[in-house]
Amino acid sequence: MIESVCKIAGIALLGLVASAATCPAQPADAKRGHALAARLCAQCHRVDGASTSAVLADVSSFAAIAARPNVSAEQLAGRIIVPHPEMPGVQLTTHEIRDIISYILSLK
Repeated sequence: MIESVCKIAGIALLGLVASAATCPAQPADAKRGHALAARLCAQCHRVDGASTSAVLADVSSFAAIAARPNVSAEQLAGRIIVPHPEMPGVQLTTHEIRDIISYILSLK
């Protein structure tokens, strides 16, 4: 089961990277990412600024996620593309994923 999820995540990540390489005209935008996160993620994650307090007790804030050692765009994309079970199945475009990741990484 875990192996198949990892394969799916790998394939999806390759698609995200390939898409980013083929459409550089629209770079990732942290401001758009913040607006998306405020609309789609704020019911579970605290998305604003440096606040590390949780909206839900066991859900990390975006600032806490950004502060994790060795956090990368690839790791974040993997968690968004193949989410943990409690995360709702929100359908995001490649650009939206890149924008949200850009926002999270801007909180470092």
